[in-house]
Amino acid sequence: MAQNTPYRHAPGAYLDVGTPRPGFPPMLFVHGWAAKAAFFAAQIEAFAPITRVIAPDLAGHGGARDAGGLPTIAGMADDVAALLDALDLTGVLAVGWSMGASVLWALAARAGPSRIAGLVSVDMTPRVLNDETWSLGLADGLTQDDSVRAVEAMRADWRKFAERVAGNIFAPDASPALHARYGATAFADNDPDAMAHAWTSLTAFDARPLIPAIDAPTLVAYGARSKLYAPATSAWLADTAPNAARIAFHRSGHAPHLEEPERFNRMLSEFAAILTGKDATRDVKQLGRAIAAVT
Repeated sequence: MAQNTPYRHAPGAYLDVGTPRPGFPPMLFVHGWAAKAAFFAAQIEAFAPITRVIAPDLAGHGGARDAGGLPTIAGMADDVAALLDALDLTGVLAVGWSMGASVLWALAARAGPSRIAGLVSVDMTPRVLNDETWSLGLADGLTQDDSVRAVEAMRADWRKFAERVAGNIFAPDASPALHARYGATAFADNDPDAMAHAWTSLTAFDARPLIPAIDAPTLVAYGARSKLYAPATSAWLADTAPNAARIAFHRSGHAPHLEEPERFNRMLSEFAAILTGKDATRDVKQLGRAIAAVT
């Protein structure tokens, strides 16, 4: 990880590997809440040999844990925008998992197509909280009152809360190796105050007004066995975004990029081919149908 990044709001850490290659977009991977860039190891290893790969640790997480200030969705989006500006990156294929998708939606609403050529959201909702007007947030029906209690639980016993979070990430039959590498220990390695602040910002964030204005071609990837979000959530996103396709990962829970990495990486490769004009025979909708046919 390179240190002392040119973030405007929070100095942090990011991974910058690989060499740009004509005809393949640079790739940006943005991790989820209480995670870090290393959760995209399977993608970084696959794509660094063929393109430039950027994977930041968001403020308050990983190498940016002591970045200064408390993390918010708006601040993290500003940080990623500042990083893209400093690296002079345009035409990026941006992948956001869970909270990372929220950060990218906030970024895309400001950055426009010059920075982001294509966007992939991974098992996320535009609004985490549920109420009388919205039932496609967290699948357990999380309300504002529930969220306040969750913050109290985080601060009271973060390690116990991290175990609960890790238990909801993967499909029930996920391999022990996944749990060992990306499970409770990985989530526990965070500051509870920073995570509570990020959580409060995440649950206050509402991307529903932003989704219709995101012009970039979009893939909505979701885990068919996700414990966090129902399939109807990804259906709403795919129906609402102007140019989107929905892709199920049938053996995955909340983390298809970890649970089905080969298929996930193939999806990204084919998406990149469409974005760069290498595949002139398909558009995003056709890609979604083609990948959906492969179980």
